[in-house]
Amino acid sequence: MRLALDTNTYRLIMEGDPDAVHLVRRAEQVLMPVPVLAELRFGFLSGTRGRENEAFLVRFLDRARVVVLSCDEETAERFATLKLQLKRQGTPIPIHDVWIAALVLQHGATLFTKDSDFARIPQLPRV
Repeated sequence: MRLALDTNTYRLIMEGDPDAVHLVRRAEQVLMPVPVLAELRFGFLSGTRGRENEAFLVRFLDRARVVVLSCDEETAERFATLKLQLKRQGTPIPIHDVWIAALVLQHGATLFTKDSDFARIPQLPRV
């Protein structure tokens, strides 16, 4: 399975949550969407353990099975389609989450998240 991380599940991994760590270890590939990196780094900068958290993140990203997902034109098209779908449903979600969902769908991955907002996108595979 190609497993994409959300901000909340990356934090579980940082904290050593056994279920989260087990799921990541079983994944064929671990994907880190750029919006998740942005949210994490914002948290690091505004927190008290920024250097420690950044060092853990750098080590995590340096693993062979971890790939950072960046946005491109296809991502933008998927983003627009998802945002319109959510608007028509009357169920908007935070903008970063729309970007994350667009990247996960674009790359045929499964999103590992604890955020219930993603349930508003039924075509998005989640665990």
